[in-house]
Amino acid sequence: MSRRKSRDEYEKTFAFRFFRWLSGRKDPYVGEVEMQPQQERVIPEETIIERMRESEMIRDKIYDEELNRAARIFHRIYVGVAIFFCVALVGILLLAVSCLPPNGHADNPVNNVVSERYIESGLQETGALNIVSGMILTYRAFDTFGETNVLFIATCCVMILLMLDDAILKKEAASNDRRYEPKNDAILQGVAFVLCPIIFIFGIYIILNGHLSPGGGFSGGAVMGSGLILYVAAFGFRKTQRFFDEHIYKIAKITALCMYGLIGTYFYMTGANGIENHIPLGIPGHILSSGIILPINVCVGLEVACTMYAFYALFRRGGL
Repeated sequence: MSRRKSRDEYEKTFAFRFFRWLSGRKDPYVGEVEMQPQQERVIPEETIIERMRESEMIRDKIYDEELNRAARIFHRIYVGVAIFFCVALVGILLLAVSCLPPNGHADNPVNNVVSERYIESGLQETGALNIVSGMILTYRAFDTFGETNVLFIATCCVMILLMLDDAILKKEAASNDRRYEPKNDAILQGVAFVLCPIIFIFGIYIILNGHLSPGGGFSGGAVMGSGLILYVAAFGFRKTQRFFDEHIYKIAKITALCMYGLIGTYFYMTGANGIENHIPLGIPGHILSSGIILPINVCVGLEVACTMYAFYALFRRGGL
């Protein structure tokens, strides 16, 4: 039978020393190799002045046009190419303007069947009194969906670049959450207390009436986003997070984009394959009308409002 070694005997073995070195608990150089602390290198002032003089001489020799013939030739070529490029660009633009059709002519490309279709059949096919909303959210809904995805991707990119760790955010919030805004400013808070509800209601009104009057998801969402920014600037992030924190932001933003995608996909598939669309257009002029335009306006409004607030919060403190 093997004899159990004591701790003193085990510490003298090669296995103990090897595993201690492997785990990093003992530096093999400390106490074994003669080591001296590194001292800062002091460069004499005369050497520094001499090097500066040599750098100035080299710089003057290379970049001084009077002494360097190659630099002088390059500068002349650079100026000539720049002038030629500007003149050519101006000439191309003037040529393009001269080729434009005369203003108001009946055969202009603007007066084509597409715009005629929007104007003459837009109300019947979309159910929206606002021709612009009917155009961008039905005929060109795919383009608008791409713009909404651009907002989503832009927010994700800013989050990747500026988002701070939760521990850092909590530490800053505990110490000084409103470093760059006036703290408890009575005038600002009084104005925000009165204006914020009006701004939110007006933004909702613009979104819900986007198919009846000028407005829609982009403009209404911008108004609501400005209201959120005003509120957080006046009262701080702690009070804002009572009703709009990072969790609610993610739910609203992702849900809005997914709902837009689902509604748009159904609309695209039925229209592209000649299948009957079961989304009712309603009565033109009523609030519940225009088919897919109203829900899409709501989705776009949420997306824009969340994007504006996220940009402000991320650039302001690195988090929502």
